[in-house]
Amino acid sequence: MSFEIFNLSQELLKALQKNNYKEATSIQNEVIPLIKEKHDILAQAQTGSGKTASFVIPIVEFLKEEKILKKAKIKVLVLAPTRELTLQIADTFSNMTQFFFKPLSIVSVIGGENIGNQLLKIQKGCDIVVATSGRLLDIIDKKQIDLSNLQYLVLDEADKMLDLGFAQELDTILSAIPKNRQNLLFSATYSKKVIDIASKITKNPKKIKIETKTTHVENIQQRAIFVNKENRNALLKHLIKENKFKSVLVFVATKRATENISYKFRKNGFLAESFHGDLTQEERIYTLDEFKKKKLNILFSTDIASRGLHIDDIDCVINFDLPRSTEDYIHRIGRTARAGKTGIAISFLDNDNLAHFKLIEKRYKLDIPKEKIDGFDFTLKEVKKQKGSMPQKGKRKSKKDKLREQGLK
Repeated sequence: MSFEIFNLSQELLKALQKNNYKEATSIQNEVIPLIKEKHDILAQAQTGSGKTASFVIPIVEFLKEEKILKKAKIKVLVLAPTRELTLQIADTFSNMTQFFFKPLSIVSVIGGENIGNQLLKIQKGCDIVVATSGRLLDIIDKKQIDLSNLQYLVLDEADKMLDLGFAQELDTILSAIPKNRQNLLFSATYSKKVIDIASKITKNPKKIKIETKTTHVENIQQRAIFVNKENRNALLKHLIKENKFKSVLVFVATKRATENISYKFRKNGFLAESFHGDLTQEERIYTLDEFKKKKLNILFSTDIASRGLHIDDIDCVINFDLPRSTEDYIHRIGRTARAGKTGIAISFLDNDNLAHFKLIEKRYKLDIPKEKIDGFDFTLKEVKKQKGSMPQKGKRKSKKDKLREQGLK
């Protein structure tokens, strides 16, 4: 469906065209009209569904039409779980407003960068703040930000924010913003925690659920290969060379592992680097930029790269280690096959993680053939289910006995 049905300004339509937004996605079709009608939103949508644009488009259109004040006041606060997603959302706001007669001022507030520079930008006057909650709280504590004119509060990837302890920080943020505002909450899951947060934030929200089938997983060739743990490095090198992969994102379990494996691959002549939360913000930005520009062929990452990051033309995603959460499997493999393209996702399996992989398959109704590669011997161990012993009468106290002991019978 064309974006013209939303009665957007010519400047915004021009920006959409320049940024290759041709047709509205399912979530954009649902959410944009509701935001324009001033409803609170509780939307469930997976990464890659186009949700960022679904709230950016109606917000910037509204701000464009507002009376221009002498000094910009913060009208929009967007909270996101990671620095990278925060910067991407800020970029989307910038891209959508590039043809406005009076450009909107957008400030990213994240850890790992100079807080003084961020404070200076805020004090000069800005319209939109996109932030991670930790750094925002630092600035609120310093009483260096005025949120009294806020009109929009957006929570992106709310379920991921809860994993990072956001619930404890929420009350402080809510106490610093006006009660009368429009609330837009986006989450991949509707867990009880997310619902509890939504009840604190939203008022009679419109609930939108975009089914997983609307994502691009069907464009991904999913493979599962048996390999002994000690042979994973060798198999990864074999797959990259055999398939001539030029851009590979490899997910591993720990920060230390990303460093160790990337070092070994560099020693073997691969253009590889690590990506994890202990890097400085400057290092994170530089590494991602090098990977996006294809100056790096392999990025070894923790789950910090599993959500929200838009990197074009990743040939293959490798689950070197399986994700702990079944949901993160879909987020991880969703880094490939973006923008209508195809891609490959390969999971390394062994006797220890096979049962967990079967849980992932069951949850998403998958049946991925299990492969063995020539030259990488693997023996699958049969797991025999052991029957529990028969209960023995008299070994456990009856309900009557327990009540009798308590003097209740």
